[in-house]
Amino acid sequence: MNRRTFLIAASFASIVSLAGLTGCFGAAADSNGNGNGNGNGNGNGSNATNDSSNSSSYQQVDAETAKELMDTEDDYVILDVRTQAEYDESHIPGAILIPHDTVATAAEDALPDKGQLILVYCRSGNRSKQASQALVDLGYTNVVEFGGINSWPYEVE
Repeated sequence: MNRRTFLIAASFASIVSLAGLTGCFGAAADSNGNGNGNGNGNGNGSNATNDSSNSSSYQQVDAETAKELMDTEDDYVILDVRTQAEYDESHIPGAILIPHDTVATAAEDALPDKGQLILVYCRSGNRSKQASQALVDLGYTNVVEFGGINSWPYEVE
């Protein structure tokens, strides 16, 4: 094998390995928002989710998929993980507030059902990812992170 072919093969293997480790492979979600794919949830229509058999991960979806879940599911919690001031300024109707830096200590009291669907958002998507992982680390099994209120095109109060 010549050097160029080797470098191309090694680069490809590295990319595939990295994509697998970061969870970039999988099937798209079905019409109910269920699935075992994975994605970036950047609001571009990607209905991607993490592998639900992996207890150490959370699902990541876009705003449209989160809204579909809110419209079709009965037993769920919308979790705002911003600050009190941000929440007071505007929030998704029905959302409860647990600031992201208190999720690890406050979630179990506020969210006793670890199997309940929890839809998590923040301002732009960074804190919601951190909070979602904290919930998973606490044993929550049905966590869906959908980014930030900045990309939420629906009603706020």
